[in-house]
Order: sequence, then structure tokens, then C-alpha cells
Amino acid sequence: MSFFPTDKTFLKIGPFSIQWYAVLILSGAYLAYRLSQRNARRSHYPSDILGDYFVYVLWCGIIGARLWYCVFYDFNYYFSNPLNILKVYEGGLAIHGGLIAGVLFTLWYCKRKNLSFLKMADMIMPNVLLAQAIGRWGNFVNQEAHGGVVDASYYDGILSFLKERMCIDGVYYEPMFFYESILCILGFCLITFLLKPRQNKRGDLFWAYLMWYGLIRFFIEMKRTDALMIFGLKTAQLTSLAGIAIGVCGYIGLFDRFFPKRKPTILFDFDGTLVDTKRAIRDSYEQVLINNGRQDLYTEEFKNEIIGPSLQHIFKKYFPERDSEELIAEYRKYNDEFLKTEADLMPGGRELLEALKKDGYNVGIVSVRAHRSIKLINEILKIGDLSGDQIGCDEVKKMKPDPEGIITIVNRNNWNRDEVIYVGDSDSDIHAGKNYGAYTVGYFDLPVRRQRLLDAGADAYTGDLTEIIEIVKSYPQQV
Repeated sequence: MSFFPTDKTFLKIGPFSIQWYAVLILSGAYLAYRLSQRNARRSHYPSDILGDYFVYVLWCGIIGARLWYCVFYDFNYYFSNPLNILKVYEGGLAIHGGLIAGVLFTLWYCKRKNLSFLKMADMIMPNVLLAQAIGRWGNFVNQEAHGGVVDASYYDGILSFLKERMCIDGVYYEPMFFYESILCILGFCLITFLLKPRQNKRGDLFWAYLMWYGLIRFFIEMKRTDALMIFGLKTAQLTSLAGIAIGVCGYIGLFDRFFPKRKPTILFDFDGTLVDTKRAIRDSYEQVLINNGRQDLYTEEFKNEIIGPSLQHIFKKYFPERDSEELIAEYRKYNDEFLKTEADLMPGGRELLEALKKDGYNVGIVSVRAHRSIKLINEILKIGDLSGDQIGCDEVKKMKPDPEGIITIVNRNNWNRDEVIYVGDSDSDIHAGKNYGAYTVGYFDLPVRRQRLLDAGADAYTGDLTEIIEIVKSYPQQV
């Protein structure tokens, strides 16, 4: 009894039928989609971005694969009978055509969505090898993509499970589909588990895919007996050689000029990073404590603790029995007044923002302060035209170190989401940046705060805001 279907049809309902070939191709595509979706989540792309992409690129791939087959299998026939191009159910898809169409669509899609093509390709293409490995078993069911005639003894031993289906009209054929499937799985493992952890630059995984698949397909085609031809040459071998050449050139950096580094998006924490509001914060808390009979809490330890955390965090900790929203409203009433006289820019803050604006960087603020309060301070300090868009604590559900604020502001403005620098003065700022996948810069106004930023894992740190201009210019594009 065979473990494999003996009929090409998976399901038949009246005059309609679904072929095993289609089921296996779509299963492989879905697996590649789910693995790529996991990679996208790790890069903090919007949850729906690959869902939209997957539907369109799948159709582009099928159309490209079909057209490639029709052109190189029998161009004159399909040119004379164009409606037969639509009869995909009769068979005839060529993977190279699907890959080319998919890559072209991805280039367009990434430009439209302001995404890095190479990063997208790195996330997806190694997983395509698994899709190809599964899809090849559709060829097995259809008894195609095989090599030449072999003796029945060829299937004695480890390949015996293929023997029954590889006997076509009483003749045994070499299972080239099987070798390609295994080599695709091997390529996925090599690229994902060996190359990816050692990746030097964006695009390396994509270039490696082109080299690996081109290499294995070139040699597989040497023995296939049902290959598409052009001018007496196998089209798959010619395309594979082109893929190898492109992959090698890309891997050694010859195409870097076609994929120039894009300017990173620069996001800032607000209090303690761009603006000095310590006096206003401490005076506001002190007034709330006095009003509620808890002046005893106003110690040096308390004064240091309140710089950075959200109002909810502090009031829930010290007044667990009270409605924190009521205390926050009371705090904000005093804070609005204190800010008018006590808020100031951190040293070098204006020079930094002016330099970034002059050089055309996208700049924004992600803060635990309420949006209305950020806007008020911007008006007081006259930096509203320099600080870009702002996300306050009242616009997100999760506070830092959750990256929701960073994700929200980047998506809202359709900014470059692949290269983001987040600048902050607290460990929660650094953790939020890390959780997003941003390059993090720690700013400290006092030397004692430097170690906390280092412990949090800041990629760079400085005690001078104007130095951030040079940090931005020398920013290493992230893999």
C-alpha cells in the first residue's frame, strides 16, 4: 500500500476538482508565509502587512509562472490560442517565472510601503525554499520533473518508498524532484541557522538564496528530461546561471549602490532627553503630596525615582488605595503652571533639532507625558516646528518599555520603519527601543546615569546632545 496518492485529484465536487499539485503548492506557500510573518513580527512590522503582501505576491507568482511556461513550452500555440493560457488546471507552471514576477512585485510593493526591499527579501526568500521543497511533491504526484530511465534496482533500499509512483508506463525514472526537494530543505537550514546569525549586511540571505537555488537547479536540470527549452538550451539552466551570477555580485557588494542606505527615523524620549522638566515634575509631585497629607514621602529617593516613570506607575505605587486618574488630574493642573516658568531645553537640544531638520531627517517624540502636555511645552519653548510628530501616553495602551509608542508613530507617518534610532535617558527608553528593534542612544545629563544606560544595553551613549548628530551620520544600517 502506498503512502502517496495514486490519483492527481485531491477533491472532486461535481464538475469541479482540486488537484494535489495545487494543494501542495498552496501548502508550501502558506508555510513560507507563516514563517515570514514570524520574521515580520520580530521586526515590528504592522500585523497585516504580510497578509496583504502574501495575497498579491501569490497571484503575481502564479501568473508569472504560467506565462513563463507558455512562452517557453510552445509560444506559437499559446499565442494562437490565448484563452488556453488560463487553463492552469491542465498543468504548466514554471517556478523561475513565478520567482521573477514575485521579485518585481516585491520591489514595487516595498517602494510603495516605504520598506527596505533587501530586508523584506531576507525575511521571505529563505522560507521560499521550504515552499519549493513541498511544491516538488506535486510533481511527484503528477509523475513529472523526473530524470532519465533507471533500472528497478535503483529503488532498492532507502528510495524504495518512491518506487511505485516513479514507475510510469512500466518504466522507472530517476526522481529528480526528490533530490531538488531535499536540497531545498538543506539550503533553508544552511541559510537560516548558519548564515543568518553571521549575517554582515542586509540582503545577504536573499543573495544566498539566489546562489543556492541557482546552483542546485542547474545540476538538477542536467538530468531532467522534461525541461523547457530556448534555442536548444534549457531555460532553467540559463536562468539558474543568471541567478548565481546575481547572487554572487550582490553578496560581495557590487549592487550596494542600487540599494543606498536610507536616512534613519530619529525618535526621542521627551522629559530628561530633549527638555529639562525635573523642577516642574518635582514641584508638581510635592504639591500633590502636600494636598494629600503625605509630605513625608518627598525624600531624595522619591525625587530621583519620579524622573522617568509614568504618572500611573508612581501614583499606583504610593497611593494604591486611591483612584490614580484623580491624582493624575490634580498633578497635571499644577504641572501646567510650573512648566510655564520651569521648563527648559536640555543643553544642545535646539542645535540638535535644527541640524536634523536641516539635513532632512524624520524626527518625532515618544513620551510617557500626555500629548497635550508635550504640545504645551513645545509652545512654551518654541520647538513645535522642530520636534515633528508626538506620541503621548494617552495615545497608547502600553507604556515603555513596550514599543507600542514607537510602532504607532512610525506607522502613522509611514516613516522609514526599517532604520529607527531611539534616543532616551532611562533604561525603560533603551528597552523600548530594543524591543522595537531600533538602534538605541542613551543620553545622560549626570555621569551617575551613564552606567544605567550601559546596563540597559544602549548601542551608543553620550552626555552631549550635539554629539548625536555625528552618531546619526555614522549610524550603521541594521541587518
